[in-house]
Amino acid sequence: MRLVSFDRRGRPHAGGPRFGVRLPGTAELVDVELALEVLGDELAGTEPRDFREWLDLDGPWLPAAARTVSALAASAASLDAARAAGAVESLSLVRLLAPVPRPGKIVCVGLNYRDHAAEARLPVPESPVVFAKFPTAVVGPDAPIVLPVASDRVDFEAELAVVVGRRMTGVAPEEALAGVLGYTNANDVTARDFQKLDGQWVRSKSCDTFAPLGPSVVTANEAGDPHGLRIQLRLNGQVMQDSSTDQLVFRVPELLAFIAETITLEPGDVVLTGTPPGVGFARRPPVFLRAGDVVEVEIGGFGCLRNPVATTAPPDPDA
Repeated sequence: MRLVSFDRRGRPHAGGPRFGVRLPGTAELVDVELALEVLGDELAGTEPRDFREWLDLDGPWLPAAARTVSALAASAASLDAARAAGAVESLSLVRLLAPVPRPGKIVCVGLNYRDHAAEARLPVPESPVVFAKFPTAVVGPDAPIVLPVASDRVDFEAELAVVVGRRMTGVAPEEALAGVLGYTNANDVTARDFQKLDGQWVRSKSCDTFAPLGPSVVTANEAGDPHGLRIQLRLNGQVMQDSSTDQLVFRVPELLAFIAETITLEPGDVVLTGTPPGVGFARRPPVFLRAGDVVEVEIGGFGCLRNPVATTAPPDPDA
């Protein structure tokens, strides 16, 4: 499945982002909460207390989403009824948000591609280099990356993001993939001047809008092996990063086991796995983001995460 969060253009939902699933083979999505009511599902009329409950592999809501999509795909009458009730919407009528709107935590891994370590003139680490981004940095597809007034060295980093779907603590590498809900595209935007000035990475990585995610979470069963995916970043149409996740120094199971040895991972947490070579600061001359730029991240067949760059955030059209 391809899981999304969204709101309806011109019709914001007071309860926050809605949970949806792309309807296979169409340009539509299923508003799962409404579809449960149309189908008379046992969970109809109830809703999760928190959006992250939709992402819990061991909870009731994700199986409900799966059976809802299956039921609609199997019955033309049910699909027509869902469309009439607004439970199936054209993608053109909704605004996609970050598929994990507010992760519990964002755990990041630095220098996890050998060529990127080389371009940064740093040794390949012997164990994962872990740092954090704050959840308030998250934005979705087409939302602007806003340049801080105090920085003129804002950089781009295409990354494969792992979305956790099961509580993990002290997990062995061979068991870790069972706790993965799926994967999405990420851009680990970084203020390099802050990074150098501070001597550590948190502020430089956590500015508002510095964690674009999306457009959807591709569930692990659909994504397949996460270690052979082409990962590419384009800046104004020009390819800046172009590699494969088979170049990861530490692969996804190793990363999750390393993190979960001391940091409990929970459903809705996001792990960024590192960026390949081609980032802006390492180029000669350096290339940094400027207002008016457009950044695109594509990984495998997960779709395109596109974000414009601005000096100020535009007004919310649905506010």
